Amino acid sequence: MTGLSELEALGLTLPSMAYMIGAVVFGIIGIAAYRCGKRQGRRVTRWIGVALMLYPYAVAQTWLLYTVGIALCAGIFIDRD
Repeated sequence: MTGLSELEALGLTLPSMAYMIGAVVFGIIGIAAYRCGKRQGRRVTRWIGVALMLYPYAVAQTWLLYTVGIALCAGIFIDRD
């Protein structure tokens, strides 16, 4: 455990369980959106799927992860028409 305490002393912490669950859920939704967008020939849905898969690497706060994820999922819903 000394390695973990050394990392915490440097300011590096592990993400919360809520963050990890959100990252996995939005990543799975992103994979599904990418596959459906590719199959149906919808470029916007495909790129939103890529964004859903990659944005958790750029977002550090849990509330922001869920806000951006829900907004991107709404974009998929809007693009389906």
